[in-house]
Amino acid sequence: MTTDAKILSALRENPGGVSGAQLAEQLGVSRAAVWARIEELRGAGFDISAGPHSGYRIVGEPDALLADDLLARLNCFGWGERPREPQLSKSKRLARTLAPPRIIGRDIRVFEQTTSTNDVIEKLARDGVKEGAVVFAESQTKGRGRLGRKWISPARRGLWFSILLRPDLRPQETTQLTVMAATALRRAIFSETKLQPEIKWPNDILIGGKKVAGILTELNAEPDKVRHVTLGIGIDVNLDADEFPAELKKTATSLKIETGETISRAELASAILRELDLDYALICTGKFTAVADEWEKHCVTIGKNVTVQIGGRKICGCAEALDDDGTLRLRTEHGHLERITGGDVTLEK
Repeated sequence: MTTDAKILSALRENPGGVSGAQLAEQLGVSRAAVWARIEELRGAGFDISAGPHSGYRIVGEPDALLADDLLARLNCFGWGERPREPQLSKSKRLARTLAPPRIIGRDIRVFEQTTSTNDVIEKLARDGVKEGAVVFAESQTKGRGRLGRKWISPARRGLWFSILLRPDLRPQETTQLTVMAATALRRAIFSETKLQPEIKWPNDILIGGKKVAGILTELNAEPDKVRHVTLGIGIDVNLDADEFPAELKKTATSLKIETGETISRAELASAILRELDLDYALICTGKFTAVADEWEKHCVTIGKNVTVQIGGRKICGCAEALDDDGTLRLRTEHGHLERITGGDVTLEK
């Protein structure tokens, strides 16, 4: 971590305050150097008080995503230490405690604006950057969703980010990563808002039947081996109703609309990265079943009659279950069992 990230981490771990002398000793720098870094953090928007008895304290934070701040939040709270929902099984909790050291979030980069965070990750992947790198953008000029759809990404109103992964999976198994991302997003949103999101196969997070987040997985692979995966995620966090285009007002929502409160994007982002890292560890150690079980419990698609549009082909039937590799098992209206790896899904009413 950088010096600024270490300072922010220490301040978060000591909300009552920490002295300049303590910070200097912990960081191995002079008190003057600590003061200089505190001034830089103040310039970035942090309201940091200083008192002779209390030391330095964070009393206010900017509405901005900063790489050092996100790293500090992750370091301060650790991985997998935040409260979990009681319905998680003992075996799944144990699987998480045995997870290997974190991968997702060890390298965080934030852009004020970019075309698409998926584009940035693709370039990093070609440059040989290690997996786990995360790229956030405060806004995107060409954000995209599945099937070439445009994703609206207004500045500082949501979380628009992508992650570089290099899993030891076959190309047909990478649907597991979309499933993983959906379960992690659902848990993180619950932990930060107490809302109860639902999952719509393959890549949507819904609240009250309206879409609040989407997942876009882009694959670079050989016939039998994955080179890398770009996992793109977009979440409508603090958008107001009038900020959605007319064509989305009936189908989209935001966390702010649903809670009536402004959500800390930085806190939500760090919660998501923690949950993603936990579930990615399960995928990488062959424990996809644990992820799939949670996914099915919260998926509105399973057990419903659906229509799946795949190119020019339309398939109607009942979504029965998630397969071992993350594909959807669909019983058609003619009684045939189809394995669906992707497509545009409509829930029949």
